[in-house]
Amino acid sequence: MKKTGTTRSLIGALIVTVVAWLAFTLPDHPDAIGLPVFARLPLEWPLLVLLLLVVPTALRRLTAMVSGLLLLLILFLKIADIGTQAAFQRPFNPYLDVKMMADGWNLVSGTIGTVAAFAAIAVAIVALMAILFLFLSAARWLAEMPRPGRSWMVASFAVAGLLGGAALATGVPRVEARMPSYVSNRLALVVKSVEDMQVFEAALASGEGPRRGTGLFAGLENKDFVLIFVESYGRSAIEDPRYTSITKPRLKSVQAEIEQAGLASASAWVTSPTVGGLSWLAHGTLLSGLWIDSQARYDRLMISNQPSLNRLFADAGWKTVAAMPAITMDWPEAAYYGYRQVLAAADLDYRGKPFNWVTMPDQYTLSAFERLGRVPARTAGEKVMAEIALISSHAPWTPVPRLLDWSTIGDGTVFNEQAESGDPPAVVWADPERVRRQYIQTIDYSLETLGSYMARFHKDTVFVILGDHQPAAIITGPDASRAVPLHVVSSDSELVARFAAEGFASGMVPAPDTREWPMDAMRQVLIDRFSAL
Repeated sequence: MKKTGTTRSLIGALIVTVVAWLAFTLPDHPDAIGLPVFARLPLEWPLLVLLLLVVPTALRRLTAMVSGLLLLLILFLKIADIGTQAAFQRPFNPYLDVKMMADGWNLVSGTIGTVAAFAAIAVAIVALMAILFLFLSAARWLAEMPRPGRSWMVASFAVAGLLGGAALATGVPRVEARMPSYVSNRLALVVKSVEDMQVFEAALASGEGPRRGTGLFAGLENKDFVLIFVESYGRSAIEDPRYTSITKPRLKSVQAEIEQAGLASASAWVTSPTVGGLSWLAHGTLLSGLWIDSQARYDRLMISNQPSLNRLFADAGWKTVAAMPAITMDWPEAAYYGYRQVLAAADLDYRGKPFNWVTMPDQYTLSAFERLGRVPARTAGEKVMAEIALISSHAPWTPVPRLLDWSTIGDGTVFNEQAESGDPPAVVWADPERVRRQYIQTIDYSLETLGSYMARFHKDTVFVILGDHQPAAIITGPDASRAVPLHVVSSDSELVARFAAEGFASGMVPAPDTREWPMDAMRQVLIDRFSAL
């Protein structure tokens, strides 16, 4: 019987060791994952086992539960870190990111399918609960080890802890105690986020940026202003050696096409507050003139009195329109921006089939905006300020649309054949190289579509086109710039020249040394250049 108890306790010690070792050595970044990273001695491991062995009987269950929950929390944080680092190139922030789980679900389910996404989440939850149950059982077996084995094990782990501490103090490689700093740094991140909101409150209270004023946007005269965000159109699409051979020729082709139509252009870089997703943070940043780099800031902005660029245009006499093909549910945030007309996915009257997550191709979005937004306004003698979000270059980047004759667009059913072409996301995403090829093909499509659109629909219009953010690290690689291109296009060459004088590069291709602005500062640049007479 005693032998059986000893064997079970040894099994418990082994299970506790495996769970603790996994929690303490699992990296918090996807690029660090590999077998060598687990070949380390976490000093927390012998100390945890020693604690479970020596704790008084009355506290064993509580100690095991607290230890198990702590290990589970560390595992959750590290897994969350891996996910947010892969998607957004930053660590997981419990204070800010919990609110975005629903958006994460929408992205994952749209990429790999609802059933697969649900199965993945269910497996993850079951696995974490199983680990906790296994750890608690193993901790109980370990604590029940009979003497003299118990004494020998206490002595062994005490020696291991002392030797590990000495090795750590003398700088022996692969001996470490990272968990106290890891947990404290996460708590500090939460505290910093709370303090950041206080700073943001002060910025809102200061009322940064113009609120009203005669002469605002006088430089646009009777022109329409069309602001277009291109999904995942980042600096890497132009400068990364894997993509430049596709994107630069396309931009030069677009430049030649619009110049033939009598348009001039200038380009620069702007730094986006987000990367890999959360496009609305970029929209909020540019339109508010405030740095919106978290969901908490965005939520606070939505209930503030900070005037959006849209509202400033509305006050100056423009009809404000939003064309948002990705909006498929209620959108209460529209109230902050002050649109007079919102063309969400259902309002755009697309009757074709979706391109997986992408509800409709960019060409249809632009065509529907002209038909439903601009034509009625011009018929009524109104000038338009429009904000349009193009989404064909949104993950999962399959299938890739093709540009059609504008006269054939109709209700969008002409795109059905394209929507059913190509491999499903699960097949594409099994090959990272193919993901990258598909990505840049969708960017190429969006730019080609925009060139054709501006050449066709440019009359009395000023266009500002920019990326919302860089794509995820699978596309750009680690530590990529957060800059995105911005293009100003108009038949008014004098207006475009104002931007060139400000530091923009002439044409559609910004140079590597072209000036880069924070995205929040670009709002004032636009206001100043559009308001000058």
